[in-house]
Amino acid sequence: MFQEMIITGAKSSSGEFEGRSYDSTKIYVQTKMNDQSGEMVGFATSEYSWGASSNFNKLKDLDFPIKAKVDMEIVTSGKNSKMVVVDVQPIVASVTPKN
Repeated sequence: MFQEMIITGAKSSSGEFEGRSYDSTKIYVQTKMNDQSGEMVGFATSEYSWGASSNFNKLKDLDFPIKAKVDMEIVTSGKNSKMVVVDVQPIVASVTPKN
C-alpha cells in the first residue's frame, strides 16, 4: 500500500567487508514525533532499507526533500519484524531536477 511521504535524503552503499558483500539503498523519511505524552513535538527522520544500491539512481538527481508515494511492507525473521520499502515513486509536481 502506497503512502505519501517526504523523503529527506538517500544513501547508496555497496562493496565488500571482511569477505562479505553488501549492496543496499537507505532512504530517510520525515516522521511525526509521538506527541501524546506532551514531551515531544515536530518531526524526526527515520531510516528505511530500499533494496539494492541501484535504487539510489532513481533519486540521486532530484532536489531534496521530495514528496513521494512509498510502498512499504512488514517483513520478519521469525523473531523480529521491520518495515522495508518496496517501491518509491516521486510525485512529479513537487520534484525539481538538479541543474
